[in-house]
This record gives sequence, structure tokens and C-alpha cells, in this order.
Amino acid sequence: MRPKVLRRRWRMPLVLGLLAVVALIAWCWTPIMGYAHAGAAYGARVTCSCRYLGGRSLEDCAKDFMPGMALISLSEDAKAKAITARFPLLARHTARLQPGAGCVLDRWED
Repeated sequence: MRPKVLRRRWRMPLVLGLLAVVALIAWCWTPIMGYAHAGAAYGARVTCSCRYLGGRSLEDCAKDFMPGMALISLSEDAKAKAITARFPLLARHTARLQPGAGCVLDRWED
């Protein structure tokens, strides 16, 4: 009998806590998406310039990131001279080396 009482006692606070987390994420969704897109675009553009204009390695270019950008991952398409930066599950941006224009971000699609 005792385990049922304990389960009931913790069920309501657990449900309320989960609802609070969901509400907080919903409230902050727009800023979170903004930071994800800005971080991915910044990472792609800066790394493309560093890699193809500066001639440095991809790993060395990642050292130029601002504090707080540890979640941004980078991948390179050497043939297309393009760098793609990803923020996990939320944003992805690609920058390509354009002759005469430097590194340019691809069009962003929602």
C-alpha cells in the first residue's frame, strides 16, 4: 500500500514540473531559434573565410569561435569550397567561396 501512496504523492509535482519546462521552452522558442540560426550562419561564414581565404585547417578555424559556440559543428565540401555549420536539430547554414566576393552564405530557407 505504501508504494502507491508515494507514487501519487510525486505524480502531481512531476507533471507540474514537466508542464513548466514545456511552457518555458514554448516561451523562449523564438530567441532559441534566433540564436541557433545566428550561430550557425556566423560559424559557416567565419570558418569559410578562415579556411579558404586564410588557408588554415578546419580544426584551427574552429578555435576562432566566440565563447558559447561549442554546440556548432562544422563540415567541409572541399570540391565546392563550402563550409556547413550546424546547431543540433535546429539550424544549418552553408557558406561558399564565390570568386571576387569572398565567402557568401547560401540563401536561407525557412
